[in-house]
Amino acid sequence: MKSNLKFDFTVNKENNTVHVEREFAANLELVWEAWTNPAILDQWWAPKPYRTKTKSMDFREGGMWLYAMISPQDEKHWCKNDYHQIEHQKSFSGLDAFCDENGTLNKDMPRTLWTNRFTENGKTTTVNIVAQYESLADLEKIIALGFKEGFTMALENLDQYIQAHSG
Repeated sequence: MKSNLKFDFTVNKENNTVHVEREFAANLELVWEAWTNPAILDQWWAPKPYRTKTKSMDFREGGMWLYAMISPQDEKHWCKNDYHQIEHQKSFSGLDAFCDENGTLNKDMPRTLWTNRFTENGKTTTVNIVAQYESLADLEKIIALGFKEGFTMALENLDQYIQAHSG
């Protein structure tokens, strides 16, 4: 299903960021819930054929989301997001990292500082996402791992969730 919803993906090598602007065909409440409720995140966050399984989530400033992306062969790739700032239904930020099942960081992999801003525009909601990296090398490593392709697929999964659960 191709749509006319806005989707921009821009890599800025000068400031080591990826900027994504993505529009969803749903109200703010549904889109916010999809990004902050682990039961819903598990349905869309991982690019297919991977799936997401949340081990724990404490969605508050200073809280953490610990989850695994699981391959079709049942290999678990653990990640965590340490939440920094949350403004209900407006924005949240967090520092994401690859880790083990206990949340111990994998220091060989870059960390991503996510800032997500939500704006309702009538029947759609736009999410402006900035993924910030410490260095150009970190940014390039994540891009080489297929970040654009994987994140694009995950956002399409969210479109499918929204289509099934709205209006």
